[in-house]
Amino acid sequence: MSTRPAPRTPAVRVDLLPAEGVAEHDVLQVTSLLGRLVDAGAALGWVSAPSVEAIADLIGSLAAGTDTGDSAAAIARTGTEITGFAYWNRYARPTFRPHVDIEKVAVAPDAQGQGAGRKLMEALIRAARHHGTEVVTLDLRGDNAAAIRLYESLGFTRYGRLPDFVAVGEKRYDTLLYSLDLRAGR
Repeated sequence: MSTRPAPRTPAVRVDLLPAEGVAEHDVLQVTSLLGRLVDAGAALGWVSAPSVEAIADLIGSLAAGTDTGDSAAAIARTGTEITGFAYWNRYARPTFRPHVDIEKVAVAPDAQGQGAGRKLMEALIRAARHHGTEVVTLDLRGDNAAAIRLYESLGFTRYGRLPDFVAVGEKRYDTLLYSLDLRAGR
């Protein structure tokens, strides 16, 4: 009787979105990923699945800001399948320009617990450092315990809470506010 080794799950690879954007099939995969997550109730800010056109516009906008440091996006792949997508945008207000806000972090359920979220966040933090960012901020729904653990393990600290701020139909959730100070010596 021989024992076969358990099949290996392909490693998660994360790449930053290039300035020229991504291929149409990648836009379709990101749209599908986000749609599945939103339809399952994920706290991503949409109440219904975003359209292909909306995601294509979003990716185009993010790609246009990558060279200038106005935005950064990361895509996680397991094999050839896109299993995660995350991005930040630089604050538009002139007095907030040294800082960026992570607006979305989305990981497919079957890729959760395999390091995709961590790798996405680490790529975004590296991009923020590369572009001279002082503080990275993010907010999340207060019931997202796994994300809270991830962000805190990466050094983010909670600086605020907005009770019952997120409205999903009749349900209300707290919004938690986090920051990561990238300035030297802090």
